[in-house]
Amino acid sequence: MGLVPILPKRDQQPFLTDPGGGPAARPDPLYGRSMVQPFVAVPSYAVPGVAGSSCAGAVAASPANPSTASGTRPLAAPQRAPTPRHRTVPTDAVGTVPQDSAVQPAVAAGGIPGRIGAEPAYSPTRSETNRSDLRALGPLAGYAEDPETTDLFVNGESGLWIDAGHGLAFAPAWQLGEAEVRALAVRLIALGGRHIDEASPCVDVRLADGIRVHAVLPPVSSTGTLLSIRLPHAAHRSLGALADAGLFGVGEASAARLNRLRAAVRGRQNLLITGAAGSGKTTLLAALLGEAPADERIVAIEDVAELRILHPHVVALEARQANLEGAGRIGLEALLREALRMRPDRLVLGECRGSEIRELLAALNTGHDGGAGTLHANSLDDVPARLEALGALAGMSAAAVARQTVSAIGLVLHLERTEGVRRLEAVGRFTLNGRDRLAIEAL
Repeated sequence: MGLVPILPKRDQQPFLTDPGGGPAARPDPLYGRSMVQPFVAVPSYAVPGVAGSSCAGAVAASPANPSTASGTRPLAAPQRAPTPRHRTVPTDAVGTVPQDSAVQPAVAAGGIPGRIGAEPAYSPTRSETNRSDLRALGPLAGYAEDPETTDLFVNGESGLWIDAGHGLAFAPAWQLGEAEVRALAVRLIALGGRHIDEASPCVDVRLADGIRVHAVLPPVSSTGTLLSIRLPHAAHRSLGALADAGLFGVGEASAARLNRLRAAVRGRQNLLITGAAGSGKTTLLAALLGEAPADERIVAIEDVAELRILHPHVVALEARQANLEGAGRIGLEALLREALRMRPDRLVLGECRGSEIRELLAALNTGHDGGAGTLHANSLDDVPARLEALGALAGMSAAAVARQTVSAIGLVLHLERTEGVRRLEAVGRFTLNGRDRLAIEAL
């Protein structure tokens, strides 16, 4: 068997390419260049129009790369600046027009074909919505522009529901199939730095500006891909603004509650805000912390960062879930222990939902006053039983939970949401009953 001589590069036959996907048709004049220019791999969720994504189409020809339009093989993709893990990508969002100067002229000439809801880019100003960038939500961005919108729910191909402060309303203009909704969910979760598939079908992430995205894939969801998106209020709501909106009632009753809450913050009472999901616990907590003196250091700990506190000195810690191998988890209880080493003037736990209640009660009983937290509960009377249940998860007896809670928490604020209207339903404080169990009395 004879040896085949290796010809110099100038004598080799260049690759034959056909951009239409058919048989090879013509020599590739860029072959010599491609040998010295490395290929740059870019994640599909970071590049508009990546092949294989059901919610992206073909990328329009770029003036910076005229060879694309002429039918020859394009140059390697340029490197992009690294994107922070928990920030949205404003130039490559789903279903929106990138602001890249190389692509923008082509979009203006005819748009990018095959996109979901392809339309001119919308660039809201902060004076309009105060939300830094909604374009990462892709086809949902238009529905999120209303500053009163707090929740978006996509139920597979069944449709979209919107909560703008007056209860849920169906959006008849929304038309996406199951495959497109699934592709949108995968891309939004990827923008938050995580991955969703059949092995991990339920994922919760935070995008920039406090936007929280929760996605569930079939077969865990029997009604198709589900998206639940929580939007922070467009404006930072102060206690005064919440009072004007009717959260504390009307007339003299509202003024009295407002003054009482401000006095509680100034007096460094530890506060517990309770209520159902979507009742406004996080909004009220952020407004209360905004009343703290400017020379105090606030350390906030959350499972998924949602608090937007208008204060000059806020440090935020966010829990981390385990990776695909089951390693790397950092829970709220671990973050609480770390926060105690950061010399907080006010220690805040975004939500008590498990054994971390033991560390929180211990911290608030060791001189860390002025703290706050939230808790899911049906009513003010149900809060003691809820705390006892969480304490049991941490191995605490009912008597231990009762004594530490009475000493640690000075005021309980219970919120309710009725017919889309949020209000402060009751204010109470913890007491001990005759059996050394936790009780609560309304104030």
